[in-house]
Amino acid sequence: MRVLAAMSGGVDSSVAAARAVAAGHDVVGVHLALSRDPQAVRESARGCCSLEDSADARRVCDKLGIPFYVWDFSDRFHEEVIEDFIDSYARGETPNPCLRCNEKIKFAALLERALALGFDAVATGHYATVDEDGYLRRSPDEKKDQSYVLGVLSSKELQHCLFPVGDTPKPQIREEAAQYGFSTASKPDSYDICFIPDGNTQAFLGRTIGLRPGMIVDQQGQELRQHDGAFQYTIGQRKGLDIKTPADDGKPRYVTDIDARTGTVTVGPREALAVSRIKADRLKFLHPKMVGDIDCQVQVRAHGSVAACRAHIHRSEDWMELELQEPLSGVARGQAAVLYLPMPDGLGDVVLGSGTICETTK
Repeated sequence: MRVLAAMSGGVDSSVAAARAVAAGHDVVGVHLALSRDPQAVRESARGCCSLEDSADARRVCDKLGIPFYVWDFSDRFHEEVIEDFIDSYARGETPNPCLRCNEKIKFAALLERALALGFDAVATGHYATVDEDGYLRRSPDEKKDQSYVLGVLSSKELQHCLFPVGDTPKPQIREEAAQYGFSTASKPDSYDICFIPDGNTQAFLGRTIGLRPGMIVDQQGQELRQHDGAFQYTIGQRKGLDIKTPADDGKPRYVTDIDARTGTVTVGPREALAVSRIKADRLKFLHPKMVGDIDCQVQVRAHGSVAACRAHIHRSEDWMELELQEPLSGVARGQAAVLYLPMPDGLGDVVLGSGTICETTK
């Protein structure tokens, strides 16, 4: 099988490529150049897809004896990930750019080109598995499981995906990389937004969106102070509110709602964050059981826990409503709601599909 190995320059994709070679596939490595700045470098080991990462990926491919290429996807990345990120915050949402990058770039765009060039599959270093029936499942390494950010794929795309490291704990992956002699064996994981390498999201949004003054108000609409832009806040936020007047009950305040149109940021007690219903659109389907009314579990953050729910799927209208058995806190518009079906076989929960949260009921 002809396999295109997506090489981020990290340890996971390095071992994924090595395992694809060991499996007897005809493997070619490719690194995606996503920055419009050709001199972009990794800052404090926070981001990914930098010049250093490209060099690391090349060295791995040289050791494996496979071809290596760099593909420039920077224009598409800027349009479909960075601009989407900015627009989403400007609407008062809290997007996940890594999830959108998986959806639009690392699988849709990359897979489209790979198939056009005659490759059969794309291999990545994501921690998830595909079972013998072709369904996406959680990784056995719960701490590293990335099935949530893969929940935006389509079933057609999944047919051409390989996740060679998805069934292995991370420490073992590092040991395997060291055995191969890869320089990436001890390389730190990237953990921030790649196009904001210093990690200062508010400063980035301030430069791109600009100042949009508005008011922070309490649950009764009383004005507490002015702010410079609603994009500085997210649902569930507690720190950085800088409100001088304490609440009547003396308890901490949290951001409970954001109205980007008026610039109003509402704050209130922790209990005001409780959400009992979630509406999501832009649905993606990965399993035939994601239809009609189903009992399942939902995850609304990349590293969040799951909650039991009753999902009402309106496929033809492209939306779903989730009735939560127990309220969830800090659910923000723009995040993904990924549905899971628990499985008794111990091989990881099955991913049913996903939607983008557009409305919540408290």
